[in-house]
Amino acid sequence: MLGYMNPGSLKRTVEGTQVWFYSRSQEDLWHKGEVSGNYLNLREWYVDCDADTILLKVEPDGPACHTGEVSCFYTKSSDGGPRVLDELFAVIKDRQRAMPDDSHTAKLLSEGTSRVAQKVIEEAGEAALAAATGDTEGLPGEIADLLYHTLTLMASAGVSPNAVWEELRSRRG
Repeated sequence: MLGYMNPGSLKRTVEGTQVWFYSRSQEDLWHKGEVSGNYLNLREWYVDCDADTILLKVEPDGPACHTGEVSCFYTKSSDGGPRVLDELFAVIKDRQRAMPDDSHTAKLLSEGTSRVAQKVIEEAGEAALAAATGDTEGLPGEIADLLYHTLTLMASAGVSPNAVWEELRSRRG
């Protein structure tokens, strides 16, 4: 994980056995693990050649990330969720503009928004059925079909992914 330190958090860390950070939002020291029990136990620490960055080698008591992942860096930038969906949406929009004869997407879009909406309902049912029956091997493919058809519906209806991302952000609580 990446955390910020100030002189006070660095002092508490190197004088003790557990890691302390500085919370910029709370403007206070933050004892990593105090709430979750997932402490970071300091083993070694290094300073870079400019003495402006510190690397801590730690032994965690549990996941370092609040999501439950081992590390906060578990999403590759090349395959991060919204980015892949944005790339797919761009391909769908390109098919919508060019309407190539050999494109499944162009054919579906030419059938109208109601037909695309029917496909979303169909794919949602298939994904739900796969989940309900425990088909963990087939479920990712069914969800991929659902996402593809949902993005196609968005293109057909003139809704951008950014509108959806903003709506989701507004619901974060």
